[in-house]
Amino acid sequence: MDFGKLTKLYPILEVEEARARILAGLTPLPAETIPITDALGRVTAQDVTAEYDIPPHANTAMDGYAIRAADTAAASAEHPVRLQVIGDLAAGYVSDRAVAPGTAIRIMTGAPIPPGADAIIRFEHVTRDGNYIEITAPVPVGKEVRLAGEDVHAGETVIPRGTVLRPQEIGMLAALGRKEVAVARRPRVGILATGDELVEIDAPLGPGKIRNANSYSNAAQVHKYGGIPVLLGIARDREEEIADKLRVGVSHGVDLILVSGGVSVGDFDVVKKVLAAEGRIDFWRVRMKPGKPLAFGYLHLSGREVPVIGTPGNPVSTMVSFEMFARPAILALQGACELDSVTVTAVFADAVATKDDRRHYLRVRLQEENGEFIAHLTGDQGSGILRSMVDADGLAVIPADWDHVDPGVRVRVILLGSYR
Repeated sequence: MDFGKLTKLYPILEVEEARARILAGLTPLPAETIPITDALGRVTAQDVTAEYDIPPHANTAMDGYAIRAADTAAASAEHPVRLQVIGDLAAGYVSDRAVAPGTAIRIMTGAPIPPGADAIIRFEHVTRDGNYIEITAPVPVGKEVRLAGEDVHAGETVIPRGTVLRPQEIGMLAALGRKEVAVARRPRVGILATGDELVEIDAPLGPGKIRNANSYSNAAQVHKYGGIPVLLGIARDREEEIADKLRVGVSHGVDLILVSGGVSVGDFDVVKKVLAAEGRIDFWRVRMKPGKPLAFGYLHLSGREVPVIGTPGNPVSTMVSFEMFARPAILALQGACELDSVTVTAVFADAVATKDDRRHYLRVRLQEENGEFIAHLTGDQGSGILRSMVDADGLAVIPADWDHVDPGVRVRVILLGSYR
């Protein structure tokens, strides 16, 4: 495949355009209903609406005494108000007595407010004298009272469709009485590594060989964002071997395929040739570093059209390309409503030259000082230095029109620890 023809057919794209073109062809996968105990990290396929108020009744926010606020209007240290305690009420029960003028009911946190009461005074704010309490200051109406529906109103959409479920959403589902939840099916993601130099992780290292790290870092990334990795092994730099591995992936029902290596301009970079022969190429090359020779297209096999993202073979390029393109694709296949990475602003601590017209993603370690983040480079930023990712908290985004970064400049940092 002639390089000159390739560059004319597939001009280099900006990151945003490349991402948009990948996402444009993706639709959320079908829904399935699962127990909420298995739903952490899954994406809701329907709005979750409350069928009743939470809390369902007014209740006390504190241990104390249920009283009528009007009874305390004239209370002072010199002239305390005395109220007769006529009962006790624990959480989970309702009172069979009303709070009449001059009376109070001892009440525990979460218990329903008894009839007649409109305020709670804490235990520590009264003096107990036998069956009486003394109050030395006025108590306002509603004090320490949680109203019915204060958390959630009946009919309210509490968890919108497309929400990635966290522990707090799981708790809300339980509060709403939902033992199960409708979520998008997890996408199956085929992962193929290419290159004559690769051997499996438990194989001996012969001359000129390296172990296949990319498949496992990509598999972990797929897991992290809700997908199911389907490892397709290693393909040598042979068109037919790569095509066979991709056919196996399609036969396994994958929804997306990730291929590392074989997408650059060398004589043995054959993934683009296979993609063109077995389907179509949508674009090749993105204005970013690392990860410029990124290919995207579709396989047309067995009556299916399966999207394929081809990343460079260097381990940092592979992982960064995943974060920029495969991560939002996997989330989009699950119908997630938020596809953008979580970012922070940080003060750059080093001096770096970025003398080309590409957006740079520098691996940085974050340190908090005086209420703001300081971004330190994680050492050598070569695309083959996997340690630069191991030590990184995030990717500092350096715009393409900057030719250098000086200490003290504020930059946007994509967090790598986030699960979105």
